[in-house]
Order: sequence, then structure tokens, then C-alpha cells
Amino acid sequence: MRPEILNPLFGETQSLKGVGKALAKPLEKLRLTRVKDLQYHAPSYWMRRKRVVELDEADVGLNIVAEITPVDYRSGGPRSPFRVYATDGPGNYISLTFFGRNSGWPKKLLPLGEPKVISGKLERYGDELQILHPEVLEPIEKDEIALVEPIYPLSDGLGNKRMSQLIEQAVALAPELPEWIEPSLLASKNWKSWHDSVVSLHRQEGIDAADRLAYDEVFANQLAFMLVRASNRRKTGTPIEGDGHLRDKLDLPFELTGAQKRCISEIDGDLAQSSPMLRLLQGDVGSGKTLIALMALLNAVEAGYQGALLAPTEILARQHFEGLQKLLTGLPVSLAILTGREKGRVRESTLMGLADGSIDILVGTHAIFQEKVQYKRLALAVIDEQHKFGVSQRLMLTQKAERIPHLLAMTATPIPRTLTLSQFGEMDVSKIDELPPGRQEIETRVISDGRIAEVVDGLARHVASGGQAYWVCPLVEESEKSDLAAAEDRASTLCSRFGDDVGLVHGRMKGPEKDAVMERFQRDEIKILVATTVIEVGVDVPNASLMIIEAADRFGLAQLHQLRGRVGRGSVKSNCLLLRGDTLSETARARLTLLRETNDGFRIAEEDLRLRGAGELLGTRQSGEAGFRIASSEQVTEFIAPATDDARLLLDRDGGLESERGQAARVALYLFEKDWGVSLLRSG
Repeated sequence: MRPEILNPLFGETQSLKGVGKALAKPLEKLRLTRVKDLQYHAPSYWMRRKRVVELDEADVGLNIVAEITPVDYRSGGPRSPFRVYATDGPGNYISLTFFGRNSGWPKKLLPLGEPKVISGKLERYGDELQILHPEVLEPIEKDEIALVEPIYPLSDGLGNKRMSQLIEQAVALAPELPEWIEPSLLASKNWKSWHDSVVSLHRQEGIDAADRLAYDEVFANQLAFMLVRASNRRKTGTPIEGDGHLRDKLDLPFELTGAQKRCISEIDGDLAQSSPMLRLLQGDVGSGKTLIALMALLNAVEAGYQGALLAPTEILARQHFEGLQKLLTGLPVSLAILTGREKGRVRESTLMGLADGSIDILVGTHAIFQEKVQYKRLALAVIDEQHKFGVSQRLMLTQKAERIPHLLAMTATPIPRTLTLSQFGEMDVSKIDELPPGRQEIETRVISDGRIAEVVDGLARHVASGGQAYWVCPLVEESEKSDLAAAEDRASTLCSRFGDDVGLVHGRMKGPEKDAVMERFQRDEIKILVATTVIEVGVDVPNASLMIIEAADRFGLAQLHQLRGRVGRGSVKSNCLLLRGDTLSETARARLTLLRETNDGFRIAEEDLRLRGAGELLGTRQSGEAGFRIASSEQVTEFIAPATDDARLLLDRDGGLESERGQAARVALYLFEKDWGVSLLRSG
């Protein structure tokens, strides 16, 4: 149960004075749906104003507050701005300029001959001083106007003045909370209490307050992870110790790398324990994660149990299924697949096989944890591209067994150490840091999009020589429609030259339709696959050795690296062409330069974290489960170590959650909604 003291903070913003349906929409766009969201809505910057008696050129560029008297109206026609000419006390002229067709509004704000107080940025226009769209105040407010004002992130339909009023209401509801930070740390940082920090965040001294509040969030996150790990250790799983009779019969196409052998050994050690495994397997694109997962699954089957492999998309699930089928040829292992496409008798047969134990390994999408899916002896769940799944979905899978199954999560996005600690603090980590022998280096080149005709000619030569290629279309904006339009336009252009050799896949296609195009590409019936970023994860076509990414400067580093990893999977040398626009930001230039220099995913991930921050690195936009709402990536990096130590001190030295500080820490867990996390995060 949430502590009663926090209830006002979880009230809806619509409970605040003056918030009706009209204001609720812009607030919702900003994700400000509760009182506490407003309390944490920090200013983007602070506007400083200078109070002046006389308008002076020396103040051009400053925000000023001055008393003026309107003396004349001028308009140069329907397309010209409307100007109100006014004088200050000593008689200096200024033009108050308004754009827009409605001249009635400025006239109402600034009647001729009536003194008014205005505020705005003083500018020079020709020989005149002017202010564009000044804020108009009553003369009585002249001495009351704030000379330093917080300017907040806003949305259409919600101005800064209204936002300030709402935040003032929300901050007034902040209670005094007990202190959860370790006293010596609090003193060394010279931080205020939680209540005073919330108040200070919206005043000039807000920098230290922002750090304190960000630390609180990181601390609650790390404490939740530790509680999950402790809870996990107390729970009973199924010790798995296979005898090797299946693994020894595997006819592998290549020798395992040292890194693969090390990861298999670490996983085997976890599986042999009675406490359920909770391990993250990190490996760059093409590093052989699936083979390690198969070794773990066969270990379970050897011991008489079932295993499940969960993939985020139908394409990837089918690819895993076909890959495992090839590797398991000749072995007495029953493998099945379950996605949304399996219907009728096929589906019923699979469900019966899982329930009676005759199916050893199930591969599938989220369909594998629907209510009707029951396993006889599920002991191991493997989740591929785990950040694409919600925590609650992962939990549903682990509830499919009498005892909690071991969990192995895999990701092809190498994760910097800071993020590993902050996003997966309750998981052990295995890292595949070398590529299998024979894996081809991919040559990456950056080319101006002004040379696109040359690129198409090169593509024609590539196809004529028997090769296949991907052409990835730009992420125009956060809209599937615009991405789709870009892909359709490019496919249409290429079709005019290459005809039926061009295929198109995008995120709005239905599963079977998308899979049909992918299968044609895999069978070499299509030579050029035009796609949105839907192909980022998974797809394996060894004959495709050319990747063209249009408007590459609009993509993040990790995403570009993932896309590049779709080629270089066969014996032929592969190339990746990054098409860029003429005007590049410094960040985009740095990204493209690094990609040209290295294929090392771990180095790329560290740089991506530095350039973009943690928000997008793990696909949080897909999953909707951003790790941190308040703390920036820089603050997470700064506070993750002290917050982890602080949480450990609480549990190991300061009496845990039953002590006085522990009771305060419980409040922090509920405040940052880790009460939900404590119960659910054990699923990974």
C-alpha cells in the first residue's frame, strides 16, 4: 500500500484549480498527468529581465521591463506587421510590433494615451528600437514583476504563465518526507531535504535541487534492484545439470570462440543452482548469441525439462526456429514454433505437446505466454532482444512454471557499463567480446546524397554480379506514416530501373505480408529490399552484402550499427554506404566518422551514450519503459555508483527496510513507483 503521505502527489492534474478538458490535453502531451509530474517539471532555462526607466540602445539584446505610453498605430497593409508606437518617460520612441492579421488585439492591449508596463526583448530594427509581441502588464504590477522567471517546456495550448501557476499549486502540495539518503552523503553534497529541493527546483537555486531529486530516483532504482536480487535468491528454481549427451552430438559449422565457451560456462554454473538464474547475455551483431542460448536450452532438455525462446517479432521468431532446426538435425529434440500466425489444428497440436511434455523447446513471439499456453516442465526461458518487451510480459512467461524458471535475456545492442548497472542492476552479465572466425569485416563509407545517381549505378553493378542489397529509408520524424512515405517513394524510384527485383517492407504491413517479402528476399527472388528500420533486428540473409542507409545522419549510432550488422553474414566482403545530407551537425558528423572507423559495437555503444544520452539506447521508445524520468544520462552516470553504495549500506548496515532510514526508503520506492518494480522486476 502506498503511504498515505504520498496520496496528494498522485492526484490527477485535473484536480488542480483551473485545469479542465482544454488544459488536460497539452498537459497529457507533456506526460504531466499527476501532481508529482508537475513538481518535477524543471525549467528549461531562466529568463532574466532588467527594469529600465529610459529606453537605451545599450540595453539592446536584453529582456527589459519599462513603463511606456502608446501614441500612434501604424499598419503597412494586410501582410505587414501592426506597429504600436510608444514613448517612455523622457520621450524616447519605441515600436511595439505584432505579426498577424488581427490588429484589434494590440489596440485593446495598448490604448492610445494610457500608460502601460511592458516586458520583452529589446531589439534594433533599422533606426528604431522595437520589441516583438511584448507582454503587457498593469502599471500597478510594475514593481511586482519577477526579474528572474523560470521558462518551462510547453505544449500547444499551454503558455508559460499558466504552467507556472499550475506548478505553484503542485509544489504547495509537497509534504515534508522523512530522509532516505545516508546522512554523511547528504552532508557532503550539501543537499536540502526532498521538500525544500522540490521548492528550490522552481527557483534560481534549482541546480543543486535538480541533482538531489535525480539522485533520489537513481537511489530508488538501485534499491529496487537489490531487493529483487535478494528476493530472487530466496526463491526456489529448478537446478539443471544435463549430462551432455545432446550437446556432444551437435555438428557445429565452426569452432566455438573463447568468449562463447566462457559465457556457456557462466550460464551452466547458474543453471546448476537452486536459485533461479537471472543473466543478461550481451553480444555484438553476429557474435553467436543464439548458439549459446541453444547450449543452455539443450542443457535443460538433457535434464528432462522444457525451454522457451521468446523473440520480439514474427520474422525473428521464424528465423530462430529455422536456424535451430538446422543445428538440431539428427538430434532427438522436439522443436516447435508458436506465433500469432499458427491457427487451428497446428496450434492445438502445439499446445497439447507443451502440456504433455512431448515438445522440448518452443520458439515464439508474445503468443507463447497467452493464458491457454501451459507447459509441463518449463525450466528455462530465453528472451531475445529483451528490451523490446515490457517487464510485465516477461513476468507472464516466468509464471508458466510451477517453480520460477531460469531466465536468460539476450541483447545485440552492446550496453555501456553505466546502463548495465542502471537498467539491469539485478542481473548478472555475460559478454561475448569476440566475433566467430570467418565473420567478414564490413567496409563503411560516408557519401553525400548529392551523389545518389552514382550509388544507384553501383547498386546496379552489385545486383548484376549476383549480389543482394538493403536500402534503408530515413527516419523522417517520429511517425510511421512519414517513414512509410519515404520508403514507398524510394521503392518506386528503384522499381523504375530494377523492376520486380525490388521489394518493400515497413512497420505498417501485416505480419504474414511482411514475412512473405522477407522470405522472397531470403530465397534470392528479390535482389533489393527497401525497408524502414523494421529490419533493424534479426534478419539473416548471407547473400546480402551491401547496405545503403539513406539520410544516415538522422539515425543514432547504435541503430546504424544494428542496421549495418544485417550484412557481413556470408563469405563475401560486405559494404555499408551511409548517405548524408549537405549540412551536418557536429554530433551527426562524429557519429558517421566513428562508424567509418570501427565495427566494435561496445565502443560504439559507449560513444552513443555520450552523444545521445541513455534515453534511446535501449529502445525505450519501443517498449515505453524509460528507466529514468527525472535523472538525465549525465546524472545517472554521476550518481549510479554512490546510489548503489548507499542502497547497499541501507540493506547491509543500517537495518534494512525496517529501520528508520529503511522506512523512509520505502517512501522513496513508492514515490518513484518502484513498488511495482519490486514485485515485477525479477522477470528481467
